[in-house]
Amino acid sequence: MKQRIITGGLGALGFLLLLSLGGWWYTALMFVLAVIAFLEFAQMREQHWKTPQMFFGLIVIALIFLSGLMELPVLKSSSSFLKEPNPLLLGLALYSVLIVLSRNRFDLFQMAYLLAGAIYIGYGFLYMMVAIWKPDGLALSLLVIIVTWANDSGAYFIGKKWGKHKLWPQISPNKTIQGSLGGIMFGIVTSLVIWLIHPQLGSSLWALGMGLFITIVGQLGDLVESAWKRSAGVKDSGGILPGHGGVLDRFDSLLFVFLILHLIQAV
Repeated sequence: MKQRIITGGLGALGFLLLLSLGGWWYTALMFVLAVIAFLEFAQMREQHWKTPQMFFGLIVIALIFLSGLMELPVLKSSSSFLKEPNPLLLGLALYSVLIVLSRNRFDLFQMAYLLAGAIYIGYGFLYMMVAIWKPDGLALSLLVIIVTWANDSGAYFIGKKWGKHKLWPQISPNKTIQGSLGGIMFGIVTSLVIWLIHPQLGSSLWALGMGLFITIVGQLGDLVESAWKRSAGVKDSGGILPGHGGVLDRFDSLLFVFLILHLIQAV
């Protein structure tokens, strides 16, 4: 527990510092985290980081970020390739060729797994990055991130203290209904507190709705990653964060929240 608190505290301070600096500092952080998260994702299925398929996955992530950056006002480009590098089709082509060259040692399942991971992780961190460049982007990003952290913390501590009824034991045996409800409560209260500090974000009803939305979607994102890990037979995605696991373990909720918020045009 002590190690978890120390790592979480130091990590949160460093993350919030780069978030407050914004711009290219935060953009670089998001790209580095995306690379680490993809390596963790691949290694859950024992894909070695020095292999061509890992390199191709990193190319897909880099192109996803490049395509997103080229849409920012500060980097508008007239080049259609830079604006639309089509990372999905390129990744599909690269992996398809690799299946042939490897004589099926690299198979269709591995291709689908790595390409899906590159797309999910790449776009998740991209949309976290893009949000900071928008009007009120810092305040909105802080709201989403801090509410998600409050949700995770509330679910963990309430679940530890009062958790009795399992939420989804086939996917995540340690999560409880009580912990889930505690996380939602913590998240909503945190959202309302942030709204009091930044009322320009919207109405109190908006803050209440965002708190509820972020906590529910965030918990679903946590379960998505738990399903991946259970399928791969691993407990954590990595060990880079003592007491917390890997980067993917810490950002699973945020990735899903920012993906969904982008799809509904909320960020």
